[in-house]
Amino acid sequence: MSTSPADQPGAHDEHGRFLQQAVDLAGRGVAAGDGGPFGALVVLDGEVIGEGWNRVLSSNDPTAHAEVVAIRAACQRLGTFQLTGALVYASCEPCPMCLGAVYWARPAALYYASTRHDAARADFSDAVIYDEIGLDPAERSIPFRRLDVPKADEVFQEWLDKADRTAY
Repeated sequence: MSTSPADQPGAHDEHGRFLQQAVDLAGRGVAAGDGGPFGALVVLDGEVIGEGWNRVLSSNDPTAHAEVVAIRAACQRLGTFQLTGALVYASCEPCPMCLGAVYWARPAALYYASTRHDAARADFSDAVIYDEIGLDPAERSIPFRRLDVPKADEVFQEWLDKADRTAY
């Protein structure tokens, strides 16, 4: 029977240490005025390969959440778009956007400290997004309207026909 990294001796101590670093990054971002109280890091083989804190305000970028910043840094450092075998540590349970980024990056696991309910108590509620995902696109609070554009689907066939495409 195989064991997961979390089952290894001392794993809880290591996870706690990395989570504390993520929380410290969140505080660093708050102190700098960069954005909300969120920090994250990506770890591979016990080494931090990417870190970040929320930089929404300082960068005027609504996608500059801690997990996204950390994933971007790790991927750039590794020269790849996937984080196979890596662990992500976040000061808080990821929002829907960051959850998607984590899935696209494909790390081995994500560990977090605070919950989305803790974040909601601090006026960072993602409930509306979770609720909207299940709605028909035309019924969302920001309507999503599909328009039929000639040949729009041809790029998908071009992708499928591309002999040297990299699947992801």
